[in-house]
Amino acid sequence: MISKTKLNSWLLASRPKTLLAAVVPVMVGSALAISMKKFFLPYSIVALLCSILIQIGTNFTNDLYDFLKGADNIKRKGPRRVLASGLISVKEMKLAIILVFGVTFGLGLYLVYSVGLLILWVGIFSIFAGIIYTAGPYPLAYNGLGDVFVFIFFGIIGTMGTFYLHTKEISLLSFFVSIPVGALITNILVVNNYRDIEEDREANKKTLAVLMGRFFTRWQFILLMTLSYLTTILLHLHFNYSLWILLPITTTPIAIILVKMLYTLNGEQLNKTLEISAKFAGLFGLLFSIGLIL
Repeated sequence: MISKTKLNSWLLASRPKTLLAAVVPVMVGSALAISMKKFFLPYSIVALLCSILIQIGTNFTNDLYDFLKGADNIKRKGPRRVLASGLISVKEMKLAIILVFGVTFGLGLYLVYSVGLLILWVGIFSIFAGIIYTAGPYPLAYNGLGDVFVFIFFGIIGTMGTFYLHTKEISLLSFFVSIPVGALITNILVVNNYRDIEEDREANKKTLAVLMGRFFTRWQFILLMTLSYLTTILLHLHFNYSLWILLPITTTPIAIILVKMLYTLNGEQLNKTLEISAKFAGLFGLLFSIGLIL
């Protein structure tokens, strides 16, 4: 049996506070399908499980390769990492990565069988991208492409892919609906990289924040936030959605607080900003989903 301490270590390694990033695209994509009366609950349940497992597998891979590359060390300002802390061994983590992605692939076969081969390629590509985010000869997170990865996979592919499961349609509408999802989940990474600029620079981890600096990163956060709100207005004006689609605008006070925190806090203080950014993405996604359905 796994001891309670080991179980807690694996829970820590899964980074539970980041898992909202896996829930929001499935929730929003499902809401869009519901609005078109083409919703089948089992598809969304399996898609949600696969999305969460890919997120966990990616987190495990990040933990492993950030440790091996020296990006996680005693100077770290973020939450505790299990390999750097000696709670889990490299061998254990490698086996866990294989297990998590293997289970994800197995679950995904149900969707492939039910919907079609396109889902197989989406799944394979998503798992592969989760691995090369920090692994391989050209890790995305170490070469300024982490933000692009998150926007594409947790925004566009996650949302449009979920919608496709129910409708077998790839539409301009589902693309626009995916934009706020990708933007706000990317902002979680933006805060994380903004906090870790100094440590990442020392570890030669060339995140976009390291390459472009603090001024750019703060404005990147603001622009992605603004893009999310503008998309809801676009859906109201050009896709004939009712005023309910503007529900997420009620979160503006929280957005202002987050921007203020980014300008006034530093180091470990930004861990709270990171947590609120994740919850903000979840709240925005929930209100956005309600607006799509109503």
